[in-house]
Amino acid sequence: MSQHRLYMGAPSPSGHFGDFGGRFVPEALMPACLELEVAFVDAWSDPEFVQEYRSVLHDFGGRPTPITYLARLSERIGVEVFAKREDLAHTGSHKINNVIGQTLLTRRMGKHRVIAETGAGQHGVATATAAARLGLECTVYMGELDTQRQALNVFRMELLGSKVVPVTSGSRTLKDAVNEAMREWVTCVEDTHYCLGSVMGPHPFPWMVREFQSIIGHEASEQLSERGVGVPDLVVACVGGGSNAAGVFAGFANTSARLVGVEAAGGAAVSNGSPGVLHGMKSMLIQDEHGQIEEAHSISAGLDYPGIGPEHSYLAAEGRAQYVGIGDEDVLDALQLLSQLEGIIPALESAHAVAWIVQEAGRDIPRGSTVLLNLSGRGDKDVAQVREILRGRS
Repeated sequence: MSQHRLYMGAPSPSGHFGDFGGRFVPEALMPACLELEVAFVDAWSDPEFVQEYRSVLHDFGGRPTPITYLARLSERIGVEVFAKREDLAHTGSHKINNVIGQTLLTRRMGKHRVIAETGAGQHGVATATAAARLGLECTVYMGELDTQRQALNVFRMELLGSKVVPVTSGSRTLKDAVNEAMREWVTCVEDTHYCLGSVMGPHPFPWMVREFQSIIGHEASEQLSERGVGVPDLVVACVGGGSNAAGVFAGFANTSARLVGVEAAGGAAVSNGSPGVLHGMKSMLIQDEHGQIEEAHSISAGLDYPGIGPEHSYLAAEGRAQYVGIGDEDVLDALQLLSQLEGIIPALESAHAVAWIVQEAGRDIPRGSTVLLNLSGRGDKDVAQVREILRGRS
């Protein structure tokens, strides 16, 4: 019998998960949000749409992704670690799950163009990829600092036929890319869909993106059962906005598994933040006493965000999930350790989750525990950045 209630259901009619969520948008965007909610509810209850979604992810997106037992790492730390290999999905991360759903929905709504924001570039690359496959125009907003950190992904997006717009305002990172994408959406809602990349923003985005990403958790649950592992003791994933974590948590929310989201210590909205409103949602945010949003810092461009998705704030408030922070140095060490022990180079984002598991094995994670790690992305995009940092260490 489950020890936990199922917390990851549909939000309230107003788009709230407990005290968090909602739809805080300019009047000009309200019709677009309402149109999207109606379209998503209709599509997600349509067996033909769901079948097409699953078929495209299977034939084009590389699903199902496998689970790998990390034997050498497990032996090293005394904890049984199984990795859900989202790094093996097409384009190199879990992002493809969401953008296939949203681009199919864009076409269903009769729109011919998508815009997107991106931090590390993985959502941008996935959106550009899906747009190319479906014949949609695509523009991606990316913080100028991130275009420098992730130059390879900028070229990948351009090679796929998308336009990349560097954002020079503010901290020139993910937060500012979201700002610019939402500003443009106001001007072009009639023919353009904003393909938001995480479980954040105004309703229905947090719910819709989680539903598209829940394929991760449902697959993993079935795969672990088939291997005789059953329900793991812990399910661990990195968290920025939180889509990969929400996706894998969805498969285990009503089980006895302990859910752990690992944030960048330079942000850690759950631990260091307070409730506020940003990008159309109420959630836990890094802000000062006057409600001014402060800059988050992470070695990983994908976790460089001063907030977290509202459902994660709810899960934390309810005590169903725990959120912890990991620093840059531990992340670098974990990336090298997994690479050298298992032949898997993780994305810097995913390495946060690896670092917490390594750090807490035998402490917060009892020895002999079974741990499901959501390995959300591969590290090809980060190797040039990591090389320069490691050279600077020596």
